[in-house]
Amino acid sequence: MPSPGPGPRQAMRLRSSAAKSGPKARTMPEQGIEEVDTRYLESLIGYNARRAALAVIEVFLERMAPYGLKPVDFSTLSLITHNPGITARQLCHTLGLLPPNMVGMVNAFERRGLVERRVHPTDRRAQGLYLTEAGQALMTKAEQTASALEQDVAHKLTAQQQKTLMALLQKIYL
Repeated sequence: MPSPGPGPRQAMRLRSSAAKSGPKARTMPEQGIEEVDTRYLESLIGYNARRAALAVIEVFLERMAPYGLKPVDFSTLSLITHNPGITARQLCHTLGLLPPNMVGMVNAFERRGLVERRVHPTDRRAQGLYLTEAGQALMTKAEQTASALEQDVAHKLTAQQQKTLMALLQKIYL
């Protein structure tokens, strides 16, 4: 007569033990990893671009803190600085931002006294954005700080390497 099979407790232990030793099970290395192999990740453009961006952004956040600027704030105000009268729609298109986010940002700039809206000269439905005197003063200092920090974070690159890096990165996103 065949045996009735394992009881409920024994069946649970068998399933548990099979799950541990099945194809999804991973074995732990007997010795710890002394050096992490990142060769695959380092072969990816996205990984390298993100790591470089994180290194730059860390310094950027530290140095822009006195101005109360995050990267997107700086980029937006810089575009307004160099394009007086630019519209929120143009800013959104250029920076890849959603209009509701831009509205909140411009409102915050207005509350800080950095930006003012004026009727657009050719499209009465649109408003052009302009820096106030306070905005101009802030951006003069902030852009000087940004230029200095770029030199600091890129100090391992020659001028030609920096130019090449910029051109290659722009080929990806432009």
